[in-house]
Amino acid sequence: MIQVQKPLVIPVFIPHAGCPHQCAFCNQSIITSQKSKLPDKTDIHNIVQQYLQYKGKRESVELAFFGGNFLGLGHDKILQLLDIIQPYIKEKKIDGIRFSTRPDTIARTTLDLIRPYNVSVIELGVQSMNQEVLIKSKRGHTGNDTINAIDILKAYPFKIGVQVMVGLPGDTEASLFESTKKLARLAPDFARIYPLMVLKGSMMERWYCQGRYQPLGLEKSIGLVKKMVGIFRAANVKVIRIGLQASDMMEDESMVLAGPWHPAFGHLVFSEILYDLACSKIEKYKREPKSRKLFLRVHPKSESQLRGNKNSNFKRLGKRYSEIEFSILLDEIIPLYQVEISGQ
Repeated sequence: MIQVQKPLVIPVFIPHAGCPHQCAFCNQSIITSQKSKLPDKTDIHNIVQQYLQYKGKRESVELAFFGGNFLGLGHDKILQLLDIIQPYIKEKKIDGIRFSTRPDTIARTTLDLIRPYNVSVIELGVQSMNQEVLIKSKRGHTGNDTINAIDILKAYPFKIGVQVMVGLPGDTEASLFESTKKLARLAPDFARIYPLMVLKGSMMERWYCQGRYQPLGLEKSIGLVKKMVGIFRAANVKVIRIGLQASDMMEDESMVLAGPWHPAFGHLVFSEILYDLACSKIEKYKREPKSRKLFLRVHPKSESQLRGNKNSNFKRLGKRYSEIEFSILLDEIIPLYQVEISGQ
């Protein structure tokens, strides 16, 4: 199977820019390690030149505006930023532009304005489809805003991404999964899933210190996100990222005060998914026993997820199926994040 190479993504952060207020969980200046300043032409040029050195053999390059509410900037600033990128697009150094924005900023007039500027992807900061959770998180938009935004966007050529969170105040397992199902039914092109972390300078910091908010534990978060991934996959919505990007700041306990932080959170989630999948395949195989030795066949890029953190999945399989001897067989024909089994 031929694996499509991911594009080089050049990140340009606009922390809090265009945001009407600060959400309860947010402190973008900490997450991005930048002050709340809109980048100018020189800033963007320096970032682009730095990242273009990493292109290698990648066929495509995208520039992404992250960390703020892009379409909340106002038309003049939106066009100012998009105009800065146009020379790189004309020179074929950058192929497309993507950005994140709030669902309540999506309007046909604005989309018509940006349509000529090679925008390829628009990501919506949905976080939840549950109205009570949105209110408690101080989001300032509704689930209906997300429904309307995706409905409008589907009339345009942009790919649609959604960003959701696990561990939001007031959320429960039932409301989380129902929210995920509602969003999956809207059929965005892809999703990102982030666990809520208590950041210094956020409203959540005060609530956490007052005992009004208790963050999820790591194991609990992994279990919830695993089920969310299953819901999205069942609806053919690709999950392209799980967990926050590892950085020195994320390891700083004076900045990240609490929450299910792990530098390889996504790896842990996919390890659990592959463990469950392997068990289900083994159970089916056991109904017609043919061999005490089984090969677990996976794509080479999925081997580490199948093995689990510090080979934990293999140890669990050995205990659960002590009568079976397991070996891993790498096979590029197997799709990523899938497992097949065969006897010796």
